[in-house]
Formats: sequence, structure tokens, C-alpha cells
Amino acid sequence: MKVAAVQMASVASDVGANRRKAKEKVCEAAEKGAEIICLPELWSTGYGLSREEYVWLAETVDGPTVAEFRFLAEKLKVTLILPFPEKEGKELYISAAVISKGGKVMGVHRKALLWGNEQAVFTPGEPVYRVWQTNGISFGVLICYDAEFPESARKLALQGAELIFVPSVWSTTAEHRWNIQLPARALDNTCFVMGVNTIGENICGKSTWINPRGIIQEQAARDREEIIIGELDREGLKSAREQIPYLKDCPRFGIL
Repeated sequence: MKVAAVQMASVASDVGANRRKAKEKVCEAAEKGAEIICLPELWSTGYGLSREEYVWLAETVDGPTVAEFRFLAEKLKVTLILPFPEKEGKELYISAAVISKGGKVMGVHRKALLWGNEQAVFTPGEPVYRVWQTNGISFGVLICYDAEFPESARKLALQGAELIFVPSVWSTTAEHRWNIQLPARALDNTCFVMGVNTIGENICGKSTWINPRGIIQEQAARDREEIIIGELDREGLKSAREQIPYLKDCPRFGIL
């Protein structure tokens, strides 16, 4: 199975322009054979806006952005991980809708661990990490700072996740952590990891595909829009888990 990361720049507050570009990129990824496609964190609005701006721009899961991409997923027969700023009543969340190739919302992950100034704008989601399935592949979603804690990824792996998507806005200041933590999450849990970053001022790009041995196999540039494709090799996954039995040994030694 092929999966894709869409590394794209966003125009701050211009949801219409960002939607048009994202749809073009999703179509391009599908043409390359990707069956699961992930966009970056807060791609539709841009990152770092004020709370007032996000109140204005945020949508419900039934809103127009998710609706457009539900239609697109069904048309292209692909599964989409679609981050968006979500509103529910007075609460704002950094969320990601998981949309099936039939165009249905399978579920929504709300970012549970908020970084820095995000805490003044958004509400943290419950630390519930779900695993979804498509085409026989089990996968989970961690949004940016969620992935900086080993416990989050381990909860997904113990539920059977073979692949973890990490849609992000990751800064150049923290680039060394991107370089370390994503491969660590893959190796610790002997699973594939797709880190999906954006680009722009003080953002490090480098969307990354990592195999279950923690080895980077594909990586985007730091400063340009790009689609990277990862090949999910089930035999490679099986081999890694047999040779590096972390998940098997966790319960044996009482490690969660």
C-alpha cells in the first residue's frame, strides 16, 4: 500500500485558497497511487492566528471543508486524514477527521497535548487514541505535540496500529526533535510513521516516511511544497516485529 504526505504552505486565514490547493495536492497524490493521504495540521487556516480569528474560521465536522473532502475521498477512492480547526459550542479544538474511501467520517482525533500558545486558544482533546482500519491496514493519528510523548504512540501500537500519521506545524527551532522523535516513535513501536509538516517562516518542512526499524526512507525538502509517497511493506513490518520484539515483551515485563 502507498500512503502520502502533502507538504504545503497555507495562506493565513484564506480557507478558500487553501482548500483549492489542498484538493489539487490530494488529487496529485492519488494519481501517484496513494491510498491514504494526510494533510498538515491546520492547513486550511494557517497556524498562529488569534483566538478570535480561529473562532471565526473554525468549523464543525459537518461544515463545508470536511464535506468537500468527503466528496473528494469518495470520488478518488482514497482515505483522507484531514486536520481542521474544530468548534463545538464555545470550545475550539485542533482536530483531524479520518475520512473513508467511501466518503464517510470514520472518526475525529482532537489534539490532546497542546504546545505553548495553543493552550490559550484551543481546548485539549481527551487523551483517547483510536485506531482505524482501511484496506487491512490499522493506523492512528497523533497531531504534532501529541507525538512528542512516547506514551501516546505506545497506546496506538498496543491497539494494533501498524502506521501512525503525525500532521504537524513543526518549527525550525525544534527541528532536532523532529529528527529524533519521529524515528524513535517508529522504532519504539515497530510501526511505520508518516510525519506531515508544512513549510513557511520558522517551519522546518522535512515531511518524513519512516519504517518500523526507525529508518528514514523518504523525506521532503525543508522549504518547498512536495508530496512524498511511502510504501507500506507488510513483510517488512512483520520481520521488524519478529526481530525487535518490543511490543511482545511489553506485557511480559509489565511495561505499558
